[in-house]
Amino acid sequence: MERKDLHIRISAKRHEKLKAYAESKEKTVTQLAEDWIDRLPSSKVDDFSSTPLPDNKSG
Repeated sequence: MERKDLHIRISAKRHEKLKAYAESKEKTVTQLAEDWIDRLPSSKVDDFSSTPLPDNKSG
């Protein structure tokens, strides 16, 4: 699988908060971003996604 870089600009405070959260979950910031992206709704099925989308059917 081809990898791509993603660069974002955030405040130092947000960066520290993100790093601390990742550490508390024993994950990297990259893993957190990939998990979040995998949860985004998609109009097509992604063969590369390892995280299932949540079922939003609530009764």
